[in-house]
Amino acid sequence: MTINHVALFTGDLEKTREFFIKYFGAVSNEGYHNKKTDFRSYFLTFSDGARLEIMNVPDLKDGFGDECRIGHHHVAFSVGSEDMVRELTERLERDGYTVLRGPRTTGDGYYESAVEADGIVIEITV
Repeated sequence: MTINHVALFTGDLEKTREFFIKYFGAVSNEGYHNKKTDFRSYFLTFSDGARLEIMNVPDLKDGFGDECRIGHHHVAFSVGSEDMVRELTERLERDGYTVLRGPRTTGDGYYESAVEADGIVIEITV
């Protein structure tokens, strides 16, 4: 059994789509729009075949900032090395994204950082 995809709601669908394309090399489908409900989504595919669905509906509530909420916490991307973690984190910070933590080595030995992009916590790991 494999996970088909992970889905996340975002406040700015186009900005989030461009974020994953620019920084993580995602390839996007043409998108979906349900005209009856105004639900919109894109499926993003990454180099290893993993897929992420990003979604939006009108009047989406902002839940960012509660680290201990039930449900989605973060999406982690492996970039291959500690140097790449540092470089991508610095690039994201220069481009105006908020670095939440790191780069650092965690207590259980992971080297990581975390950034916030439109309410989504992105963890960058080796």
